[in-house]
Order: sequence, then structure tokens, then C-alpha cells
Amino acid sequence: MDKQTVKSGKEIVDDFFSTIAAIESVDVAIANRLAELYAQDKLTDRNVANELQKIRQQNGNEN
Repeated sequence: MDKQTVKSGKEIVDDFFSTIAAIESVDVAIANRLAELYAQDKLTDRNVANELQKIRQQNGNEN
């Protein structure tokens, strides 16, 4: 019988954030910011909201 490797929850999330920008229909700028926050262990609702606001401002959309 073949041994199958079971990934931990952290490994699954690590894999997700390492490939999030490659997912079809995902905004690359947003994906990259989320991945950066995750890598810095700063993925909180407040930080995500702040980063989304920064992206909106950079794109000329204040709302």
C-alpha cells in the first residue's frame, strides 16, 4: 500500500497563499498584498481593509 502524505492545515494555507495570484479571475495586486500580509503574519481584518483602501486609492477610486 502506498503511503499518502496528509498536509497540515498550515501547509494547505501556505500553498494557497503561494499560488493565490495564479488563480483565474483574481486581481493580482490584491492577491500579492494578501500573500504579503500572510507571510508577515499580519493577515487581520483591519490590515486587509487598509491594504484594499490603498489599492483603491492607487487606482484612483476613493470609494
